Amino acid sequence: MKGSCLCKLIEYEIDQLDSPIQHCSCHTCRKAHAAAFNTVAAVEKQHFRWLKGQELLSSYESSPGKHRYFCSNCGSQLIAERTGNERFVLRVATLDDNPGISPTFQIWKSHEVSWLEYGSNIPAYPEWEPGR
Repeated sequence: MKGSCLCKLIEYEIDQLDSPIQHCSCHTCRKAHAAAFNTVAAVEKQHFRWLKGQELLSSYESSPGKHRYFCSNCGSQLIAERTGNERFVLRVATLDDNPGISPTFQIWKSHEVSWLEYGSNIPAYPEWEPGR
């Protein structure tokens, strides 16, 4: 499976996901992604390859030993890495291909925003809302 940042200057490829997909609602994921939650899965380092643009990566140590890597051009977060861990934490939404599986659980629900609501009671449109 291939993935990329928003501006497509960085591309990567993975052989497989090495954990279930999960949603994380922790404070740092919410702030880092400017979203109500972040969707992640682990990928063994041996199953991950940068295809182009690796020199454009910047990082931020969001907690001791945890570095979040993002595109220095568009700001898209791609992976995180904990010191001494043999797995990357992949930002699943950066995949350009369908991973073929769905999220199976959520972590840090205690940090979930109170206003988050989605489902059948929220109108959904294929693209923009009518009249836009």
